[in-house]
Amino acid sequence: MLSPLFKPVDFKDCPGWDDDRQLEAFGAFVRSAERVREKPYKSGALGISFEALAPIFADSRETLVETDQQARNFFEKWFRPALVTSTEPNDGFVTGFYEPQVIASPVRTERFVVPFLRRPDDLVDVDDGNRPDGLDPYFAFARQTPAGLVEYFDRPAIESGALNDRGLEIAFVESPVDAFFVHVQGAAQLKMTDGTLRRITYAAKTGHRFTGIGKILLDSGEIAPENMSMRSICSWLADHQEKARALMWNNRSYIFFREADVEDESLGPIAAAKVPLTGGRSLAVDRLLHTFGTPFYIHAPDLKAFGGDCFARLMIAQDTGSAIVGPARGDLFAGSGDAAGEIAGGIRNKADFYALVPRSLLAQQL
Repeated sequence: MLSPLFKPVDFKDCPGWDDDRQLEAFGAFVRSAERVREKPYKSGALGISFEALAPIFADSRETLVETDQQARNFFEKWFRPALVTSTEPNDGFVTGFYEPQVIASPVRTERFVVPFLRRPDDLVDVDDGNRPDGLDPYFAFARQTPAGLVEYFDRPAIESGALNDRGLEIAFVESPVDAFFVHVQGAAQLKMTDGTLRRITYAAKTGHRFTGIGKILLDSGEIAPENMSMRSICSWLADHQEKARALMWNNRSYIFFREADVEDESLGPIAAAKVPLTGGRSLAVDRLLHTFGTPFYIHAPDLKAFGGDCFARLMIAQDTGSAIVGPARGDLFAGSGDAAGEIAGGIRNKADFYALVPRSLLAQQL
């Protein structure tokens, strides 16, 4: 049953729909369509099921689409937009994320001393079937010990050496601040000192709650609200090196990585939907509510990122995140590198979410 949070409208009610470049979104959609040949996506709780999306995925694999108009026709044929409504206070809001690029060494040197770590063998997945009494229900990971499962080491413990001499290091970077922001984003391109390009992406985490250091700087008055951005956070960390580690340690969550191929440098990392992200077209959503592959038209009139007077774009749900909670809450993937980081760091905007609902679902409710 389709959620009543979806209020069907017409495409003419989506501001800027006829001016968007839907061909870019179609390419991202087809990447999800190819992926589901191997394994279907789990359906979200709000009722846009994988079963309803499956014939649309199949048609996209067979349909020749070469222009924005053809892509627009495809989406209009199969879908009808629905404004996503919510009573949640943080809904109707977008932020941004990106894939950092950092210089790295395959071995520890005097300059490159901060490691990215693989998943340890004593980190185990936790669910209601094996969760020990007393372990915070939030934790999806724990540490296996002879006495049973316990809370895993947090960021301060790991950065103080709790996992030293385990052979977990993938690569090393120079700056703990660079490493911290790679952890926040969950992936990175590594420009290796030997001239090669490598990629790391999320493998697991300790399970601790994420704490945003930007909010701490806001609440303490260190950065004014009107000046808050990723650049201002980085500047504060650079100017207060004696306080930087203590601030970053407030975020107890620690990410473990795995290596991934760099098959196409123009695309981002392979994320939760198991497809490479597309800059400006991939969207992170609440995975429990929405189904990967669902198109969303996002209208954020105050957002000037990606060019144009306002943000009005068709996006494809292809990632998720622990901070992305609610039916009309999203994270826009800005791409890879410093320029994408500048874009992503400035995105904190109110937005209208129009889910593209398969027409077959709406017909069932008539």
